[in-house]
Amino acid sequence: MSYQVLARKYRSRTFEELMGQEHVVQALSNALTQQRLHHAYLFTGTRGVGKTSVSRILAKSLNCTGADGQGGVTAQPCGVCPACRDIDAGRFVDYVELDAASNRGVEEISQLLDQAVYKPVVGRFKVYMIDEVHMLSNTAFNAMLKTLEEPPEYLKFVLATTDPQKVPVTVLSRCLQFNLRPMAPSTVLKHLTHVLSVENVPAEQGALRLLARAARGSMRDALSLTDQAIAFGCGQLQEATVRQMLGSVDRGHVLRILQALAQGDGPAVVGSVEQLRDLGLSASGTLEDLAVAFQNIAIAQAAPGALDAQDAELADLLPLAQALPADEVQLMYSMALHGRAELALAPDEYAGLTMVLLRMLAFRPQGPVTPTPAGGGSAGGGAPSAGNPGMSSGESGGSGGVAAASALAVQEAAAPALAPAAAVQSQPLAAPVVTPAATQPPPPAAAPQAAATVPAAAARAPAAGSRFSDRLRPRLSEAPAVAPEPAPVAERQPENSRAAAVQADEAPSDDGPPPWLDELPPAEDEAPSGPVQGVEELAESVQTDGGNGGIYVSTAAAAVALKLTELGQRWAELMPQLGLAALTRELAWQAECVAFDEGAQPLQCRLRVERESLRQSGLKDKLQAALAQHLGRPVQLEVEQGVAQDSPALRDTMADRERQQRAEAIILEDPEVQLLLSQYRSARIVPGSIKPV
Repeated sequence: MSYQVLARKYRSRTFEELMGQEHVVQALSNALTQQRLHHAYLFTGTRGVGKTSVSRILAKSLNCTGADGQGGVTAQPCGVCPACRDIDAGRFVDYVELDAASNRGVEEISQLLDQAVYKPVVGRFKVYMIDEVHMLSNTAFNAMLKTLEEPPEYLKFVLATTDPQKVPVTVLSRCLQFNLRPMAPSTVLKHLTHVLSVENVPAEQGALRLLARAARGSMRDALSLTDQAIAFGCGQLQEATVRQMLGSVDRGHVLRILQALAQGDGPAVVGSVEQLRDLGLSASGTLEDLAVAFQNIAIAQAAPGALDAQDAELADLLPLAQALPADEVQLMYSMALHGRAELALAPDEYAGLTMVLLRMLAFRPQGPVTPTPAGGGSAGGGAPSAGNPGMSSGESGGSGGVAAASALAVQEAAAPALAPAAAVQSQPLAAPVVTPAATQPPPPAAAPQAAATVPAAAARAPAAGSRFSDRLRPRLSEAPAVAPEPAPVAERQPENSRAAAVQADEAPSDDGPPPWLDELPPAEDEAPSGPVQGVEELAESVQTDGGNGGIYVSTAAAAVALKLTELGQRWAELMPQLGLAALTRELAWQAECVAFDEGAQPLQCRLRVERESLRQSGLKDKLQAALAQHLGRPVQLEVEQGVAQDSPALRDTMADRERQQRAEAIILEDPEVQLLLSQYRSARIVPGSIKPV
């Protein structure tokens, strides 16, 4: 008898043998037990998860007659009756499996549906199983819609597909849909262990784990790889031979790379890549194994009980879970995933692997970093010392306390930078109060020199009990060695000097210019003290930017040379009535009327235009025709060269300028605006934010 491969020999033949699909087994078993049978089922899922097996088990359940020949529809087919045996052997006449990939036309589907009118020959139900149903053509789908919706009572449809998105919704609505999930590696490992124990094939657990991981959720792929591994290993499964067959990287190489990354050892990282090159191991497989290792490290940090205690690989990763901060683990995991896509762009895959690992190393400190245990900070343990980031305070002879004190000094030196923002939010809206020089508190003393010379490693040490790296968090810039001199204040006596002193102590003012100004604003005593009298005067001061203390820069158009004339007024009123468009309208818009003689025959009109492109004869003829049509009489039009001083365009420019200036003057004269400007010396109106209505 010829050899039968494991994937066919150990195909599930009952619902109890079906692995990893408990949700489908429960639904179908209950439906069969209660005799609530649907006429069409759709099974979806990736390859090798049991779609065809479920279809055959369902067909056996519908046609099983029991060992005594008196059985009915059941959720537990006997497997010994003629119907069960023939379905397993593939020769049951009332069970038809159709491959839609090779029979996708309307002719094949019509031929199949023509047989639906005949009752079952030997069974209780006819079962039509169409595999890869998404490959059918649109006409084939349309041909089966009516029969699929209302089939005979003895006919059941079972559809299977790996791509349900390509199945029309008209078909989906007629079926009960079940999504078969990919197998978990633990489920595949359990099934492989059972199969190899029955086959009496010796196997190492490490080899089975590699096969379960390489199957990627497919039980058929796992059994096929197991067949290949048995042949490759001459009847036995060893981890080394299976790893060689799969092209996987030895976990020792991955562990050495992880240790080098944790210790910040660049030469060791580069040397590990060279070893992989010499052995011919896959760079993409290395990054894949690194990603799996980082995933296990993250799980060990967040939920240690979720890992498999029997996995020997995890025992080597637990020390790394204690040495690597959780946020850096997530960052390096992301780099490993994205690095696999970059390998194809590198000069060669090992050069790409080297750069990905060096990128991970660039986010590591110079030396190992050991997270501080909870309750650290005292002499017994705490933050890493400044001299050696990987040494705890207990190992460095109490230097951790010095590092913590130094880091605290840096934080205290940088803390005043955040004080003004908090103080401004808590300050009431009132006139600014300035403390006189006599009652002004003394300037703060210069920061200690030790705070300016704190090593970077000590300043970035994580807080006690923290499992995250402080280097990846946004932080303030380094504090200056000496505090800057306090800005001079105006010597103006407020009404309540005691309240002014309290406000000055609690909320130091920030007199820095706003981001939209390049220069410091004028002093408070230099700003205007009252509203500008008159809109015209305020508009003029806004336009020249000579008044208002620079609180607003006008966006009104620059003044143009406009000399109003009677002919210009008449031409500005006549031009919109001509109905011109495009360049002809532009000619009339930019022209100045210098002569308009209605007594002449024909009417004489002379325009002055500066642009040569508008003085073309074709544009002049179109404008002349438009004038003649509008006035109802012949017109003789002449266009001369010269600078226009009274054109409709100039009039509109000056009108827009006047409207913009008036709108700006109204805003600046508003009492509420003036109150806000007087309260905040650095307040400015954003240029261009004032628009006329």
